[in-house]
Amino acid sequence: MSSQVLLAVDGNSLLHRSYHALASSGLRTSDGRAMWAVRGLVSQLVAAVERIEPDAVVIGFDDPQASLRRDRWPQYKAQRSEKPPTLEQQLMLAVELLSGMGIEVIVPPGLEADDVLASAARHATAAAAHTVVMTSDRDSFALINETTSVLRIINGGVEASPMLNAQRLMLLLGITPAQYRDYAAMRGDASDNLVGVHGIGAKTAAKLLTALGTARNAFDDLDAGGSRVIAAIGKAAAARLGTPEARAAWELNCAVMAMHTSVPLEVDLAQGCGAGRGRLPLAADSLRPAFETLQLTWTLPKALRLLAGEQGESAPVPVPAYTSYDGAFATDRGERFVRDAGRRDPGYRSGSGFRKPFAPLHRKTANSDQLSLF
Repeated sequence: MSSQVLLAVDGNSLLHRSYHALASSGLRTSDGRAMWAVRGLVSQLVAAVERIEPDAVVIGFDDPQASLRRDRWPQYKAQRSEKPPTLEQQLMLAVELLSGMGIEVIVPPGLEADDVLASAARHATAAAAHTVVMTSDRDSFALINETTSVLRIINGGVEASPMLNAQRLMLLLGITPAQYRDYAAMRGDASDNLVGVHGIGAKTAAKLLTALGTARNAFDDLDAGGSRVIAAIGKAAAARLGTPEARAAWELNCAVMAMHTSVPLEVDLAQGCGAGRGRLPLAADSLRPAFETLQLTWTLPKALRLLAGEQGESAPVPVPAYTSYDGAFATDRGERFVRDAGRRDPGYRSGSGFRKPFAPLHRKTANSDQLSLF
């Protein structure tokens, strides 16, 4: 019997992405509410369920009122403009419709969607389950481990987006998932108004972490003379890293970037007897109103099949499978869950899923460089 799979979705990042990508449509509900971003989010959710075949779905959103991170650092995201009214309306509509569908939707007090994702990964691991984190942000790279992978949504939609595991993160950034927070804290994050360590960019941070393992080890080495840091990144960069301001910036960023893992989840991932909101299949009657509101009537049969388990005449014919041994984790029945590297993976086929294996990924092609994804 295979392990359970939890799909944990970053509602804020995907809704924002759909808001800007689909704004020209200007679609609204019958009562005049903007809905184009929610429609895009729900469509992506259906596509992700088709690709990954999860046993449960949880979606997190930021608390729009309070922020513990802003309490810690008042300048957090201060450079961002006010959300347009149509975006705020759609954030509320998304929570309303997704909850009505029976999906577990969490808006944690004072916290963000990232904290829901981190808590979901911990929740699944405790239940001997696997997690696929679906987001367009990079913050969740820190969550990757043997039981958690990240489906990073990029241009082209769900099927064109890379599924990242530890091996692929090392290939792309030169660091391990455990090193990602140190890496990000030194690099900084302009989108969150977090200034990195002056003169220490992404490449230098990766070199430093490769040589010394952690930023803490690097600072300890600098306190002892800095010979290892100098050997790794040179005297000039070591001098910049050795200033009190550099250490303070790193410490602040680490504190603000840290994800909370104690957000409670209702979904039960117990093998064979799981229950609670978000467990698939959902009730068909709970799906229809949401899809009618979003004018996704042509998608409803597919959603009923994927989310509610209803089998209709339009159910797809199974396609032949291919075998891959790259970047997979084994389950107790020997099945392998393939993490595809991106839109140009060798052997990538439209319609292939997380549980549907690909052709071997070790075959090289002219399009195998995935660094452009970042």
